[in-house]
Amino acid sequence: MPRVGVSIGVLPETGKRVVDVSLVLLSLPVVLPLGVVIAVLIRLDSRGPVFFSHPRYGRGGRRFRMLKFRTMRVDAAEAVLDPRRPGLQHAWEWAAAPKSRNDPRVTRVGRWLRRASLDELPQVWDVLRGKMSLVGPRPVPVSERRIYGRGFGVYCRVRPGMTGLWQVSGRSDLTYGERIALDLRYIRTRSFGGDLRLLARTVAVVLRRRGAY
Repeated sequence: MPRVGVSIGVLPETGKRVVDVSLVLLSLPVVLPLGVVIAVLIRLDSRGPVFFSHPRYGRGGRRFRMLKFRTMRVDAAEAVLDPRRPGLQHAWEWAAAPKSRNDPRVTRVGRWLRRASLDELPQVWDVLRGKMSLVGPRPVPVSERRIYGRGFGVYCRVRPGMTGLWQVSGRSDLTYGERIALDLRYIRTRSFGGDLRLLARTVAVVLRRRGAY
């Protein structure tokens, strides 16, 4: 049996699911009021919906739409990063990693949400409905499947997470290759204790706001 299969046994899915749901339910008294405030700020700052959903791959390779607070202008799809256009000189950054430090498509409130990692807050709903876990590899965007190569099959063996090893190891400062390597390492070595440590490290990383943009 491959090493991945053995490691997964260290952290049974049923137990992990119970912990996920319990922690999310305990956090709702804080998450819900905060979410309402964020929703109001988004609507006041720019036209468009409060939420943004993005097609991702989950456990078993099944597609789902991951939920986030909207951080970009509603015409973001048309405002493609193009080094030939004024103010969009960061296409080289986008090629190496999925985010640009000064992406002009990001709204004022959106930039603050990203820095504080609060744009990810709606994913607690994805955790409750069983599409994601609190800790795990980042869900693979449907449009980026080819980048993951043979590693994609390994990703599909577990539920993707809101946070994980690469989020506490450099976040958006890491390249695609570095993120994939860290996610695959997590899948092969994951454990209950390891998940708790990653959750604690996530809090520290979010407070420092390093690598978030």
